[in-house]
Amino acid sequence: MTTVGIPDDWPVTEEQARAVQDALRARVVLDEAGPPPGTGHVTGVDVAYDDERDVVAAAAVVLDAANLDVVAEATAIGRISFPYVPGLLAFREIPTVLAALDALPCPPGLVVCDGYGLAHPRRFGLAAHLGVLTGLPTIGVAKNPFTFTYADPDTPRGSTAPLLDGAEEVGRALRTRDGVKPVFVSVGNRVGLTNACAHTLALTPAYRLPETTRRADALCRGALREATAAQDPVI
Repeated sequence: MTTVGIPDDWPVTEEQARAVQDALRARVVLDEAGPPPGTGHVTGVDVAYDDERDVVAAAAVVLDAANLDVVAEATAIGRISFPYVPGLLAFREIPTVLAALDALPCPPGLVVCDGYGLAHPRRFGLAAHLGVLTGLPTIGVAKNPFTFTYADPDTPRGSTAPLLDGAEEVGRALRTRDGVKPVFVSVGNRVGLTNACAHTLALTPAYRLPETTRRADALCRGALREATAAQDPVI
């Protein structure tokens, strides 16, 4: 497990964080299709918090995209690096997520975030932010549509509907299980939206959420329990 501090130049105000988003957003690459589903590595990243103890745990889990077997995994522990502000959540997570990715013994390939990419009020959610900083292909697969609207996709698995901000498509609602609530897919960096949905379907053979997210969620929660238990006094 890696321990990470808050970078010295990390934003401390909402205004500073929005300025960083504005500066980095222009570097998002939107004209690449991305790796084909079922090839190479695909990595899930997720975080868990203990706000009372000021601890955040991040996990990165690398899967073989062909069979979804775990290839490698890493965790990182740090301090929470930014207050909770909707639209700026990436600033709470990025330092520890980067540390977990850096600790992997192999290339991560496509990175799948439990959250948003372009489906973000400023078009720069965690997946886009992480993709720009690392240069990796990234997508966001979220559990809810944030502030955006969509028509309910058809019932069968694989059905989609545009996720809309007014008339602009910022992502897609994707049905990963027949008749089950969709997930919300958006581009982060260096991946097209249709390909992002295809990857998401390849990662959901049995459950609503991608295997990348499910495994990273379990791993970061375990890392958080281990880190906070070490802080508790022995009675």
